[in-house]
Amino acid sequence: MNFPLYIAKRYLRSKSSQNAVNIINFITFLVIVIGSAALFIVLSAFAGLKTFSLSFSNTFDPDLKASPTTGKHFSISAEDESALEEIEGLANFSKELEERAYLTYKEKSTIAYIKGVDENYRAVTGVDSTLIFGNWGSDVNNGVIGIGIYNLLGVPMNNRTAMEVLVPKPGEGSLSQQGFNSKPYDDLSLVVSGVYAVEESLDKKYVFARLALVQELLQKDSTEVSGINFKLMDNASPDEVRNSINAVLGEKASVLTRREQNTSLYRMLNTENLATYLIFTLVLIIALFNVVGAIIMMILDKQQNSKTLFSLGTTIKELRRIYFIQGLLVTSFGGLIGVALGSLLIGSQLAFGWLKITPSLAYPVEFNVINLLIVIGTIVVLGVISSKIASSRITEKLISA
Repeated sequence: MNFPLYIAKRYLRSKSSQNAVNIINFITFLVIVIGSAALFIVLSAFAGLKTFSLSFSNTFDPDLKASPTTGKHFSISAEDESALEEIEGLANFSKELEERAYLTYKEKSTIAYIKGVDENYRAVTGVDSTLIFGNWGSDVNNGVIGIGIYNLLGVPMNNRTAMEVLVPKPGEGSLSQQGFNSKPYDDLSLVVSGVYAVEESLDKKYVFARLALVQELLQKDSTEVSGINFKLMDNASPDEVRNSINAVLGEKASVLTRREQNTSLYRMLNTENLATYLIFTLVLIIALFNVVGAIIMMILDKQQNSKTLFSLGTTIKELRRIYFIQGLLVTSFGGLIGVALGSLLIGSQLAFGWLKITPSLAYPVEFNVINLLIVIGTIVVLGVISSKIASSRITEKLISA
């Protein structure tokens, strides 16, 4: 039998003759339970918010996207398209042409991006799920706008009065060289057939139109695009498909994963997650000072027992190990109970959505095994450190006093 473990478990179950020591031990255990539960709940809530935030961008962001290596546009030939169709693991792809534009309707105006997309775009991305009313329209001059643009301009749907889209004319030279009577911009009339809603910044960003129409507006031929969106098959390897696409497109385009398309967003979310973890870990460190104090109080309370054990042949190292194990048991059990309580709360939120952001939207949380292991690991590591510090107070001078 492990003698230090046996004595530590006896001390853990038995009550002290001093009521103050019992109160301190109970408060220490309670602080560990609450601290570990709070850390797990916060990490789970942040994981839910992270997934919720990324779901907005994932609506428009494909699995892989080819963007021009230099400049704003690149050409894709019919041979390139045929080669892309033959790539194993690639479900579909869609061409797009995007440019910043000035939108105006009657006396109202705003700046947004005109995005020309082909007929495959809706199959490659999840943009269809974002339409709140209307549709993509059957007319060549139909367009879909975000709810933010819709509210800013007050554009009516399916009306003969169209929204004007203005873009600067491409080319070089001054206005005098182009002539005073020529317009410095190209314009396009779009009839709004549908409105999408995703997230505030995206709702004010895009106007969708047919690819051929936008190519004509920007004076580009049918081979010129600003990007190609790719949808992968379920079991496809992103790296293998990416290498195959690179082999077809060569150096004129670089292929980005969904994460690489939003590096700043991922970096911000990961930084916030780390900051949240460090802040709550600091709170736990402060709370676990109670463990040090509780073990020292236990050492003083059991001083006579320690003298007896020492007289019976127990070494100083074994006495230290008794109180070290006791501290480790307190922090481990407290951490496990705290994580269990946190898991129940997160599970109830997932099942019933009792905490709401809006009347129809439950606060997003995510039960993640990694977060579970992080919290337990943090509690155990801090418990080892605090127990080691407290048990080191056992000295021969203290026992013989």
